Amino acid sequence: MKFGQWLGLFALVVSLFILWQFRQTLLLLFTAVVLATAFNRIAQRLQKSGAKRGIALLLTLSLIFFLSLFVILLIVPPFIGQFVQLISLVPAGAAQVLEQLQILNTNLPAWFPRFDVPDFSDFQTLVPILRNFLGQFFGLFGNLINTLAIPLQGLLVIVLTIMMLVNPSAYRRVFLLLFPSFYRRRADEILTRCEQDLGNWAGGVLVSSLCIALLSGVGLWILRIKLVLAQALLAGLLNIIPNIGPTLSLVFPVTVALIDENGVFKAIAAVVLYIIIQQLESYLITPTIMANQVSLLPALTLVSQLFFASIFGFLGLVLALPLTIVFRAWIEEALVKDVLNQWDRDTTRAELVTAPILAIEPADATALPTETKGQDPQDLDE
Repeated sequence: MKFGQWLGLFALVVSLFILWQFRQTLLLLFTAVVLATAFNRIAQRLQKSGAKRGIALLLTLSLIFFLSLFVILLIVPPFIGQFVQLISLVPAGAAQVLEQLQILNTNLPAWFPRFDVPDFSDFQTLVPILRNFLGQFFGLFGNLINTLAIPLQGLLVIVLTIMMLVNPSAYRRVFLLLFPSFYRRRADEILTRCEQDLGNWAGGVLVSSLCIALLSGVGLWILRIKLVLAQALLAGLLNIIPNIGPTLSLVFPVTVALIDENGVFKAIAAVVLYIIIQQLESYLITPTIMANQVSLLPALTLVSQLFFASIFGFLGLVLALPLTIVFRAWIEEALVKDVLNQWDRDTTRAELVTAPILAIEPADATALPTETKGQDPQDLDE
C-alpha cells in the first residue's frame, strides 16, 4: 500500500473510534431523525392538500403538541397510578406461580423426576430477587442513564427534531457533503429510500400499536382483569419492540390474574387472549396497515435487536428495527447494486472478451479467419 492509502486507512480507523465514543449521542440524533421523518410525512401530506410549507409545519407541530398535552394530562396520571399498583402486585403473582409449581411438584408421579422450587413464606422476600432480576434484564438502561439525564436527553431529541423538521433539506445537503462528489446524487437517492422506509415504518407501527392497545384493553376488560388501562397501554408501547415486546407485555396480566379469584383460569385466558391478539397482529393488522413497510426476516430482526441492544443499550433495542431498515437500504443500494452487481457485470464482460482467445490452442492459430488475425480482443468483443 502507498503512503496515501495507509494515511486514509489510519484516518478511517480514528474516525470510527471517535464515532464509537459518541455512539449514545449519535443514537439520540438518529432518534430525532426518525421522529423528524415521521412528522415531515404529515407536513408533506398537508402540503399536497394545498397548504404552504410554513403553514403545514405549524399545523403539524400544533397537532403533535396538543396530542402530547392530551396524553400527559388525561392518560399519564392514571397510567402511572395503575402502573405502580401493577408493579406492587408482581411479587404476589410470582409467589402464586411458585406455589402452583410446588403443588405440581408434590402431585407428580413417583417415577417422574422432581424439580426444586424455592419456598417463599412471605411475598416481600420476592422483592429483592425480582429487583435483582429486573436490574440485570434492564441493565440495558445503564449506558442511557449514565450518559445524560433522561429529561435532558428527551429535551435534546425534541430540539433536534424541530430543527431538522423546519429545514430538512439543509441538513440533508450537509450530510451529502461527506460523500465524494461523483456519488452525491446516488447517495441522495438512497437517502430518499431511507426516508420512505422510515416513514412507512413509523406510520405503520403507530396504527398497529393503537390497535394492539385497544384489543388488549377490551379483552382484559371482558376477562375482568384489574388495571386494564395500564396493561393495555403497556401492550401498545411494547408492541414497538418486535419479538421481545409482546412477550414482556404478557407478564403483567398473567401475574395480576393469578392473585385474583379463579386466578389460574384467568391467567390461562389472558395467555390465550394475547396469543390471539398477536396472531391477528401478525397475519391481519400488520399486512393490512403496513402494506408499504419494508419487510424483514424474523431471524434478522431478532439478531439486529440483540446486536443493537448490546451496543446502544435499551434505546438501541427500541430502535433496532429502524436502524436495521436504514442499514438494509444502504447495504442493498450502495454495496449490492453499486459495487457487487457492477463487479459481477464487469467480470462477466471480461470473461466474454478473453474466452475466444484462451479457447484456441496455439496449433490452431492459423485456423483463424483472416479478418480476425491481429485484432485487439476488444474489437472481437464488438
